[in-house]
Amino acid sequence: MNFSAFVARRYLFSKKSHNVINIISSISLIGVATGTMALVIVLSVLNGFDDLLKSVFSSFDPDLKITTNLGKVFDPNTAAFDSVKNLSFIEVECGTLEENVLLEYDKRTYPAVIKGVPDSFKDLSGVDTMIRDGEYLLKSGDMSYAIMGSAIAYYLSVGLNFLDPIFIYVPKRTGRISMNPARAFNKKHIFPKGVFAIQQNIDTKYILVPIDFARDLLSYPLEVTQLELKLKADTDPGDAKEIIQAIIGNGFTIKDRYEQHEVLYRVMKSEKFATYMILTFILLVASFNIIGSLSMLIIDKKNDITTLRSLGLDKDGLRKIFMIEGWLISIGGAIIGLVVGGIICYVQQEFGLLKLNNFGDFLVDAYPVQIRGFDFLVVFITVVTIGLIASWYPVKYFTKRYLNE
Repeated sequence: MNFSAFVARRYLFSKKSHNVINIISSISLIGVATGTMALVIVLSVLNGFDDLLKSVFSSFDPDLKITTNLGKVFDPNTAAFDSVKNLSFIEVECGTLEENVLLEYDKRTYPAVIKGVPDSFKDLSGVDTMIRDGEYLLKSGDMSYAIMGSAIAYYLSVGLNFLDPIFIYVPKRTGRISMNPARAFNKKHIFPKGVFAIQQNIDTKYILVPIDFARDLLSYPLEVTQLELKLKADTDPGDAKEIIQAIIGNGFTIKDRYEQHEVLYRVMKSEKFATYMILTFILLVASFNIIGSLSMLIIDKKNDITTLRSLGLDKDGLRKIFMIEGWLISIGGAIIGLVVGGIICYVQQEFGLLKLNNFGDFLVDAYPVQIRGFDFLVVFITVVTIGLIASWYPVKYFTKRYLNE
C-alpha cells in the first residue's frame, strides 16, 4: 500500500487528540453526503418530469412531421411522397388538415384549432388511450363526431350525453365580399363524442374531426397541412429525416418530436442545468467543512509532520497525506450520498410514496423519478473535484508553514 495513503487512512479513522476534529470530520462527511444525495434526487426527479413530458407529447405528436415552406397546405399525392410512404422504416403515415376556427356550443364560443384526421391517426398517435370521457369515435356510418381537448369541453360546458351539436365557423377561402357577415363564413355542425386529456397546450387548442368533414368545411379537396409519420422502433429519427429530405427536396420542413416543441425542451434542459449549478454551489459551500477539518488536522499532527520529515519523507509525500485525507472525505461522502440517494429514488420510482397532491387532476399521482447512470457519474466527478479544490488550499498553506519552521 502507498505510504501516504496508508497514513491518510489511519488519520481519518483514528481518534484525534482533540475530539472536536473528529466532530468536524464527521460533519464534513455528512455535508458532502447530503449535498450528493440532494443532487442525485433532484436530477432524477427532473429526469422523471422530462420523460413524462415526452410520453405525453408522444400521445399526440408524430415521430416526424412534414410541412410545406410555401403556403399553408400541399398535395401529398405526388410521386415523391409516394416514395416516402413506401420507405421500409415508415410504420404509419397519415395526412392531417388543421385550421383556426370558432366553436359555438349552447351560446358559448371558443377559438380553437380543428384537426381533420384519418382513421390511421389513432395508430400513429395513441390519442385513444388518453380519452378521459366518452369514447374515441370519429365516424359511424355517415355520421361524423368530434373528440376535443378537456379544456375546450370545460370552457364550452360540453355534455356528451346531450343532443346539442357544436357549430364550427371558419372564414371562406373564396367568394365575393358580402354586406352580410354570416355569408363570409363556412358553418358546419358536429356532435361531440369524446374528451381527451393530454397536456394543457393541447387540451386548450385542438378538436379532432374526420378528415372528410374538415375538407368539406375548409374547401380543401386533396390538400393537407402536414404529413405525419410514425417510425419503426429501431429507426433513428435523424437518419430518417435525411433520407426523406433528400426525396422531397428543400421545399418542405421535417421536424422530429424535439423540434416540434423545441422551446419547451430547451427550457427543461436549462432548468436541469440551472438546478445542477445551484446545488453544486451549495455543495461547494458545504465542502468548506473539509478546509476546516484538514486545517485542524494539520495543526493537530504538527509533531507527526516533524517526525515524518526526520524519517526522510519529502514535502510532496507529506502534502499527499493530507490531500488524500481530503479526497477520502469527499469520496466517502459521495459514495454514501449516491447510495442513499439511489435508494430513495428507487423507492419513489417503484412505490410512489411522495404524492404530488391529494387534490386536483394530474397525469400522475406521485413525483415521477427516472434514474440515469450518467447523472450518477457526473455527480460523483463533481463531488470529487470539489473535494480536490477544498483540500488543496489548507494543505498547501499549512504544510508550507510548518515545513519552513
